[in-house]
Amino acid sequence: MKLLIIADAFPPMRTSAAVHMSELAIELIAQGHYVVVVVPQTSFVPSIAISDYYGVKLVSISTPKTKDVSYLRRVIAEFLLPYVMYYRLRSCSIFNENFDGIIWYSPTIFFGPLISRLKSRYQCRTYLVLRDMFPDWAVDLGLMRRGLPYYILKIVEYYQYKLADVIGIQAPGNFKYFDRGLLGKFKSKVKLLWTWVTPAGLLKKCSIDLSKTKLAGRINFVYAGNIGVAQDFDLIMSFINLCKERSDIGFVFVGRGSEVGRLKSVAAQNGSRNILFFDEIESTEIPALYAQCSIGLVALDPRHMSNNIPGKFLSYMDSGLPVLARLNPGNDLIQMINDNEVGASYQGYDPDEFKEIAYRLIEIVQNNQSMSSRCRNLARALFSTENAAKQIVNSLMYGN
Repeated sequence: MKLLIIADAFPPMRTSAAVHMSELAIELIAQGHYVVVVVPQTSFVPSIAISDYYGVKLVSISTPKTKDVSYLRRVIAEFLLPYVMYYRLRSCSIFNENFDGIIWYSPTIFFGPLISRLKSRYQCRTYLVLRDMFPDWAVDLGLMRRGLPYYILKIVEYYQYKLADVIGIQAPGNFKYFDRGLLGKFKSKVKLLWTWVTPAGLLKKCSIDLSKTKLAGRINFVYAGNIGVAQDFDLIMSFINLCKERSDIGFVFVGRGSEVGRLKSVAAQNGSRNILFFDEIESTEIPALYAQCSIGLVALDPRHMSNNIPGKFLSYMDSGLPVLARLNPGNDLIQMINDNEVGASYQGYDPDEFKEIAYRLIEIVQNNQSMSSRCRNLARALFSTENAAKQIVNSLMYGN
């Protein structure tokens, strides 16, 4: 098939979404398909540029900045995004090609007008890879009220579901989301599409060498990814403060986000000498970082009502790294961790309880050499990029 992928993140960006979509695109190429990826870009002067990314034809379009700006600027830029992309894409040779299917990734929820025009032009089926139920998760976390802005965003969200021929959700629990009101009319489109990970190849040297830091020789917990409000790090920071009693435990945070500065200030106020912060690194360095650590941290605000399987969970599993997860009640990830014995989870607010769970997990990890193998086996069995790519293609070709 000739496939067009629309996403708001792709390498050289270092976000989990960028890695996610690049792995899918490369796997589709490996399966014999022709793949073009169209992505907004804010860091270069040309209005449009075409390059090759491991066989994928990458079309980068200059657009207004939507990340690391004020909420007002972001909302305006997000609304303008699909129109700017379509206007500039028309001058590109890619625009005149024919495509058999369109795949797009959400978040963002604002690609609707772009998808509508491209779907009409190419007369093809579309597949929405849905990974966040926005704006509802923002309401769950108290970041937004159910006022006029919320209902405007619900219209935008509704529109993207209407355009999709298939909607791929990341966990069984998210089927319930489409029982709500008007969303029920889209339930027949919804399919389970597990999040995916491509097994790491040879380890690339990591720019972070923990053996040369104050955490050398410790049992290190690692968190690599977005450090923002959706994770609710307050409990984890309290837990880290309680762990000062043990000189054999350390914590490594790698990434960017709106909460980084605040967490650094909290660590300094607590006098925490068991924690290190690093800026985000290349995704190819992540496996070598994990190889220096013992347990991966997963953090989701318990107020979330939807199911979410973070990309970092998959990368931990692929690297054989057990997880300590703070999750929202009812998350499918809780049962997955328990059934496969790949870590421990907690759904409450008590740092002391969280600490006890963490200490028990440390004992298990130290005395159970098979846990790492179970992590890798889970990644291979359930979160296969090959299977995800085949599932998407079958849906686009046959409606399965």
